[in-house]
Amino acid sequence: MSGPLVIRGSVSVPEAELMWRFSRSSGPGGQHVNTTDSQVELRFDLAASQSLPAVWKERALERLADRLVDGVLVVRASEHRSQWRNRETAAVRLAALLAQATAPPPKPRRPTKVPRGINERRLRVKRERGDIKRGRSGRGWD
Repeated sequence: MSGPLVIRGSVSVPEAELMWRFSRSSGPGGQHVNTTDSQVELRFDLAASQSLPAVWKERALERLADRLVDGVLVVRASEHRSQWRNRETAAVRLAALLAQATAPPPKPRRPTKVPRGINERRLRVKRERGDIKRGRSGRGWD
């Protein structure tokens, strides 16, 4: 990954604010497994970031509070065998997390009433169904 990490629109996080760490992936492997540091850990200090607008930063800090450790957001990737692909995966995940966390809140739902016709139809159908079931009993055949 090279260049800034685009979050949404024209807002992006510069490469200087991202901290990369590499280690050996766990799990099975072959001859190559003990020699490559393919697991990627991407850290982004959300609390100290200057690249996000103040409103977005506040929103992200609130929504990602349970994922942050001292204001730092950590994303790990170790699915792929190559470090490069894991770097791409981690960057995409971080961008998606930040985009979702900084999205504006949804518009509040305006409560609406059920139309009278629909309610009356529901009750009529219910009454008809009850009449059908009541007619199945053997009463009244004397």
